[in-house]
Amino acid sequence: MKSPVTLEACVGSYAEALSAFKKGANRIELCENLFEGGTTPSYGTIKKARELPIPSFVMIRPRGGDFCYSPEEIEIMKEDIKVCKDLGVLGVVFGVLTKEKEIDYPLLKELIELSKPMSITFHKAFDEIKNPEDEILKLANLGINRILTSGQKSTALEGANSLNQFIKIAQNNIKIIVCGGVTYENFKEVSNLIPSTEYHGKKIV
Repeated sequence: MKSPVTLEACVGSYAEALSAFKKGANRIELCENLFEGGTTPSYGTIKKARELPIPSFVMIRPRGGDFCYSPEEIEIMKEDIKVCKDLGVLGVVFGVLTKEKEIDYPLLKELIELSKPMSITFHKAFDEIKNPEDEILKLANLGINRILTSGQKSTALEGANSLNQFIKIAQNNIKIIVCGGVTYENFKEVSNLIPSTEYHGKKIV
């Protein structure tokens, strides 16, 4: 029977993806350089992960640091999105902000158009913006399928009030992926406090 809850394992290599699948993850967020918050994995890693029986959502991020990118970095992101599409990847993960830490909607629209029909997650850049409640349905209306967030706090447990508010606003329009220190050890506590359909973590399984 298919679990109604998605456990997305954040991994930094194919070996970690394989291990997470064997432990019970039902989706992978595929990255490299997790110590920098995750960057785009290699072509070979993406291709190999496609052989797993569970979907991999691929991080589209040319470097660590902030989420305001140069024109050259934007070109890199676009090429990486095309690679994912060519490889039949089911989902991509990205977020783009202005220098003022507002969502860069003109750029975001470009990336969304390029990414279709893949599923799209707006990643943790969401936790750096002001008035996040006002942006949830805007993102949904543009075609974003998921928002990865810890409620603008270090951990999901600290951000529980905000996360529950986000989930209430999102309803069936967009999914909220709960993240931030979510592990197999505290999963029951987190999921009881923050009832969602999707959870994410490096040690979620």
